[in-house]
Amino acid sequence: MRAVRLCVAASAVLLCAAAQAQTVSLSGSMGNKALLVIDGTPRTLAAGNVHSGVKLVSVNANDAVVEINGKRLALTAGGTPVNLGGAASEGSGSQIVLNAVSGGHFVSSGSINGKAVRFMVDTGATFISMGQQEADRIGLNYRSGTRGYSQTANGPVQVYRTTLDSVRVGDVQVFNIEAVIMPMPMDVVLLGNSFLSRFQMRRDNDVMRLEKR
Repeated sequence: MRAVRLCVAASAVLLCAAAQAQTVSLSGSMGNKALLVIDGTPRTLAAGNVHSGVKLVSVNANDAVVEINGKRLALTAGGTPVNLGGAASEGSGSQIVLNAVSGGHFVSSGSINGKAVRFMVDTGATFISMGQQEADRIGLNYRSGTRGYSQTANGPVQVYRTTLDSVRVGDVQVFNIEAVIMPMPMDVVLLGNSFLSRFQMRRDNDVMRLEKR
């Protein structure tokens, strides 16, 4: 009888594991509901709902936060799918595919040092750039970095230059990336050339492909 119970328990674990989502992305939103693409299938979830182990925590016009296995991830509408399982979850991928959103910008969810952020590609930025408020939120020790100045539309501002341990977009992760921390609030983290130079870039209309060098 004990062996039967163990077998049943093992089967339940296997079924639960099989039910876990492998990929998730945000296609859009409708009020307090998000249109998630889970393992390639569109699913509409309201905040608090769970499907295939993916729980929708919150949603707004362009972003959503989901939770799986106790870990929260930020998703951006039109961003590359996030792989949740297998070797790719370690950031071992080699290609990032981004779709343009309204305004022609390329945005994506991702992470810095394992903390969820929202990125926007900026080929005119020398470094990855973010506001101090965002840097504080994700726990960067940027004040121990090098101080400098950056020219903005409102004149020169003092910035901090630091090195990020890891930057991840989708299944691709790179390490030791230079960044600058700006004093003004910024809605997104700008993916500048300190990150982009690690990739071969190709754009086909509204699709951008970044192939790891």
